[in-house]
Amino acid sequence: MEDEAAVIYGLEFQCRCLTAQIAETELIKFLAGTQSLKHDNQVHLIEYDDDHNTVSKDVYAHNVGEIWHIAACPWDKTIFSTIYSKTVESKREVTSTLWKIPESDKHSSQDNHHAKELTKLIDFGTLDYGDVNQVIFHPSTEDHEVITLVDNHILQWDVGSDECKIKNSFSLEVKGQKSLTCGKWGPHHNCVQICTANDTTLRGWDLRTKKSVYTIENAHSQLIRDLDYNPNRQYYLASCGDDCKVKFWDVRNTKEEVKVLSDHSHWVWSVRFNHFHDQLVLTSSSDSRVILSSTVSISSETYGALLEEDNINDDNTNDKSINDEENKRVPQQDGIVKIYDEHEESVYAAEWSSADSWVFASLSYDGRLVVNRAPRSERFKIYFDGMGED
Repeated sequence: MEDEAAVIYGLEFQCRCLTAQIAETELIKFLAGTQSLKHDNQVHLIEYDDDHNTVSKDVYAHNVGEIWHIAACPWDKTIFSTIYSKTVESKREVTSTLWKIPESDKHSSQDNHHAKELTKLIDFGTLDYGDVNQVIFHPSTEDHEVITLVDNHILQWDVGSDECKIKNSFSLEVKGQKSLTCGKWGPHHNCVQICTANDTTLRGWDLRTKKSVYTIENAHSQLIRDLDYNPNRQYYLASCGDDCKVKFWDVRNTKEEVKVLSDHSHWVWSVRFNHFHDQLVLTSSSDSRVILSSTVSISSETYGALLEEDNINDDNTNDKSINDEENKRVPQQDGIVKIYDEHEESVYAAEWSSADSWVFASLSYDGRLVVNRAPRSERFKIYFDGMGED
């Protein structure tokens, strides 16, 4: 059977930021923010119907400025943050706000020219520190904390009550360092570590001691654009950047990367591990392509381990037909699974759905959002190798 066709949704204005609605585990939903200088900006909540292979949307007004970054809350599907720029007394400011999506009226229809209103929850008071580069939610659904990367400062906020207070703050100690461009809150080790990037350097931080626990100088030869933790394997993370490369690291040994992908021909803007099947890695680039890769050799379930388990099971069965069928399996291999070329401009973001581990969306600067599904053949390989389906 052929794979499902991609579904394309066009936002009205230019865009560069996308996130899955993380706390929504039943419906496949994504949030995207626009970046228009001439018009009021918007947040689009897009829902993908996998039964009919269609998308629907709700559009919300974001009149405070161009959206540079959007992040979804893990503990409440109606909460998200935006980073946006605005001009105050001829001076450009970049700040961030926490928003809440109001309860929807299921009987109302909508077009892009009549956007619904958002509820403002919190304005992060970061102007005294500089421009905000990223908002990072705590990975847990229980800890209501947020980190903002502001210039070269790391600010940890407690947002569990009506008040929003800085719980922890520290900065890059080396003077003259460039701003922190991106970061990720580690899901392992009780979530006490984060990793940040500034220019070409990766740094791991212990939030308890406010000290750096590892540093990877010159992790990339040019600016690092994004990073992500392997959700199933401790110590492993991926990074990507303007050197057109995606690199995988074991932070216990930072002298050399464990794997490098060089499949893009221009800047790589995003890298994402699949939430369940961590051998599947999604990347997007200014070369207008989204690439799905297999990195099974460094995943939590390598083929060799699965093959060994199969052999043990084979010893306990006398059914020769079953054993013969098992031996016909083609092992998963590292490499490109599929190249997606539905975009015509730079693809700034690609995100896996939280509700369906095989579905992902990608967003290019011209406002084209594309929803795709991992190839059926790759899904079957993972099934047959004992990974199962979520």
